[in-house]
Amino acid sequence: MSRSIAASALSIALVSVVGGVCSSALAQNVQLQVTVENLAPTNGVTFAPLRVGFHSGVFDAFDNGSVAPLLGESDVSTAPIVTIAEGGSGSSWFPAFEAADPTATLGSVVSDPAGPLTPGAVATATFNIDTDLNQFFTFAAMVVPSNDLFIGNDDPQGFRLFDDAGNLLISEITQTGAQIWDAGSEVADPSAGAFVVGGDNALRTNENGVVSFEFSELGAFDGVETPAGYFFDAGTVTGSSEIYRISFAVVPAPAGAGVLAMGGLVAMRRRR
Repeated sequence: MSRSIAASALSIALVSVVGGVCSSALAQNVQLQVTVENLAPTNGVTFAPLRVGFHSGVFDAFDNGSVAPLLGESDVSTAPIVTIAEGGSGSSWFPAFEAADPTATLGSVVSDPAGPLTPGAVATATFNIDTDLNQFFTFAAMVVPSNDLFIGNDDPQGFRLFDDAGNLLISEITQTGAQIWDAGSEVADPSAGAFVVGGDNALRTNENGVVSFEFSELGAFDGVETPAGYFFDAGTVTGSSEIYRISFAVVPAPAGAGVLAMGGLVAMRRRR
């Protein structure tokens, strides 16, 4: 075999291998834009930043009808889902998530400027997702004004975002009033509520209840003044009213990204 023919055969083989690696990498990793919208009407509910996890389907933060699980914490007040439900914080939720699924991609979708997502507001964040490892989506955000209300999913495999080929399966998730959870951890009391002018969210009275769908507790906050400058109207939330939307969109790869390896091969051949 001549040297030129051998070199050509090697180049073709290398292109095939590198091309296969590039295709595999592109299929496994995507930039995913996540957009959240507060669909509640004026004077309706507001939301804390959305805490999210893209994962393998093993992290279970809570179950309908059960006491909020401690997941390594010593007290229900610091249980992962309770830190979100009572204060909007991921301080226990993120570490518990990472412990259960070390390869998960975790983060938050936060308003700009940072703060609560008030009625009509929109926030966006982009995440780098390995679609081979992390095909499922879990989310949680506190609903205010309240003591321990939140939105989220109790089934860790309830939302499969990607199929085995890396294709996006879900374009949006919409939440209604009937899908508001009560963590069952704190008694409803506006004087100790979050997002209430004059309220002290650090105060709490144990409820010793279970996690359940329950938005009627919002009635205890009807008419309270919020830090956003509006007076909350509990009547704006019904079981069927849409209050929150999460949208997903894959960000296209930059033009030419798939041929970078090819360029490297050409340069390598020229240096021979």
